[in-house]
Amino acid sequence: MHSPIPRKWWHDKIAYQIYPKSFLDTNGDGIGDLQGIIRKLDYLKDLGIDILWICPIYRSPFVDQGYDISDYYDIDPTFGTMEEFDLLLAEAKKRDMYILMDLVINHCSDRHPWFQKAAADPEGEYGNYFYFRRGKNGGPPSNARSYFGGSAWEKVPGQEDLYYFHAYAKAQPDLNWENPKVLQELYTMVNWWLEKGLAGFRIDAIINIQKDTAFPDYPADAPDGTASVVKMIESVDGVGQKLQQLKKHTFDKYDAFTVGEVFNMRQEELAEFVGPEGHFSTIFDFSPNCLSDGPGGWYRNREIPFSELRSTIFRTQQECQGIGFLANILENHDEPRGNSRYLPPYARNEMGMKMLATVNLLLRGIPFLFQGQEIGMTNCPMESVEEYDDINTKAEYALALEAGYSRQEALEICCRFSRDNGRTPMQWDDSDNAGFTAGTPWLKVNPNFLQINAKEQQQRDDSLLQYYKKLIRLRKSPEFREILAWGNFEPLWEDKDMLLAYRRVLDGRDVLVMANFGREAVTVRDSLLENRRVLLSNEETVLHGSCVTLAPSQALVVG
Repeated sequence: MHSPIPRKWWHDKIAYQIYPKSFLDTNGDGIGDLQGIIRKLDYLKDLGIDILWICPIYRSPFVDQGYDISDYYDIDPTFGTMEEFDLLLAEAKKRDMYILMDLVINHCSDRHPWFQKAAADPEGEYGNYFYFRRGKNGGPPSNARSYFGGSAWEKVPGQEDLYYFHAYAKAQPDLNWENPKVLQELYTMVNWWLEKGLAGFRIDAIINIQKDTAFPDYPADAPDGTASVVKMIESVDGVGQKLQQLKKHTFDKYDAFTVGEVFNMRQEELAEFVGPEGHFSTIFDFSPNCLSDGPGGWYRNREIPFSELRSTIFRTQQECQGIGFLANILENHDEPRGNSRYLPPYARNEMGMKMLATVNLLLRGIPFLFQGQEIGMTNCPMESVEEYDDINTKAEYALALEAGYSRQEALEICCRFSRDNGRTPMQWDDSDNAGFTAGTPWLKVNPNFLQINAKEQQQRDDSLLQYYKKLIRLRKSPEFREILAWGNFEPLWEDKDMLLAYRRVLDGRDVLVMANFGREAVTVRDSLLENRRVLLSNEETVLHGSCVTLAPSQALVVG
């Protein structure tokens, strides 16, 4: 057994991700803004939220939704002003809430002054802020393929046979983390924001900072002869040293809360990432999300078998125990809605969503809700590919057509897996545009807002929103807070085919969580159930000694 993990201020908190473009528009331009977030702080406080992660609001050309930053020290006018951001910080502080921003430092925008100077003078000081390389055999320097498809190399404007590297879109040149000047620029910027009052950061795509600077070719894994950039990322060592330096020069000084977006981590490195001396406070547990991934395009993706979902959750919970804490998510701005992914079709209703929420929020780790999750927002059907905004979705649509799918089939594939499913405007009420904007929304509002909206659920005692509030109150209650924040995780009754059950245990006290994902009722008999009381359920429940029966889609929490 590992030594106890030191308790930190964030371990018992509930986080909520805001996609500002789609949260609330107060000036009628169809795009959410900082005033919209300020206006809804009381709603979030009432829900039980402590930490707000706000997706990028820095100045940006928005080629990739603000993840292409042209000025790290400024708020994009689309969202408001720095004065409004300062007001948001102050208003959050009044409510004992903490603000996280996105930290996007693997790459910047090609409009950033650093890149503009580098492209104008590749041999000058700023040329070494990026990865410039000569072409090879009349083509790019290597066969690396970007995450968004196509070569990871783009010709430097006005330069013959000189290319720059971009793991993402060509408008997002990768920063050279081998250059001490780049590191100093980044450290200074991070500290500037922490000094301003940020509680920390969600750290974007950070594993990509470690490159093989020789940029060799890798065995092709696509018909065009390219190889995914992932192959290079997984072949190199040394990212840990860079992350520890980043932590030492910035986060450590402020006791900042950091959550890493980490793919491609080796399992044996878990303690290095989230242990007591780890690079980050926590990292997202993406393992359930990855279960639907097929080999290649979205058209190869699949429904997730319940048995795999359960075993994956159990595995990651147990692997992290005694090491650190994971951040548990069902959905985010890069994923479809969780209810359409993790619930079987017959359970995609309010009762099933309450069950899924129960399982997720009471796991060991820090729960991250995504805007609209608390009211059960769903994937949004689009009439045509033109209604999508996401560049990745349009590329996947084209891939599905190339693979022989009809336009309608390709559209249905996008409806299941598009990132825009999580980006449709927040459904506040049943007025025009779901109360999101008085103007024309930047992205289509899901037509089901008339049935699914926050106002309706605030007024209904048995709604999903009210259930989320009860779940969060239970997690924070004086009686169970310590068990549910710091208690160990133990799987239960794995012999029951469609039952996901576990207990949280601390100092001889425990809480049992049970969820029936099946079509049929499930009965459990166990002495563990004796002398228990129901703490929460999405259905009326009677405990009979050591026996309990769960209806389909029922969740039950007993103490």
